[in-house]
Amino acid sequence: MVAALAGCGQAAPAAPAPAAAPAPAAVPGAVPASLAFTGRTLDGAAFDAATLAGKPAILWFWAPWCATCASEAMSIADIQDEYGDRLSILGIAGMGGNKEMHEFVSDLEVGAVRHLDDKPGVIWKKFGVTEQSTYVILDRSGRVVVTSYLDDQQLTSRVKALVA
Repeated sequence: MVAALAGCGQAAPAAPAPAAAPAPAAVPGAVPASLAFTGRTLDGAAFDAATLAGKPAILWFWAPWCATCASEAMSIADIQDEYGDRLSILGIAGMGGNKEMHEFVSDLEVGAVRHLDDKPGVIWKKFGVTEQSTYVILDRSGRVVVTSYLDDQQLTSRVKALVA
């Protein structure tokens, strides 16, 4: 168990930090740059993040062997149940195999949340995520408002503020 907990800080391949720039004014119907990415679900279906536009979104970056990520699964499932009609949650799995990703989702009962298999780390790099568990929270305009580890209480507080 200690080895599993110690491994949760394992870093993904480093990516240069994105330059800070003022957020452009939102254009109705336009997809913000933050949601200009595609991927594949754990089952291999195509996914376009543009479908998340218009609502706040939580991007949960996790790894299937991460004990911290496993401890967050219940909170993610609860938030999906309570706020899923007012915000989108997208799990973005990396640093593991697809079979292990499926087992994580099944064992921890987070199947109501859509999950992407980002083993190559393309989406992780886009958001500058270097370790799991990291949340990237986007407001309804697509502006990144949080990129960080959050404990359950911090996450719930952020969600309540987003959907208020």
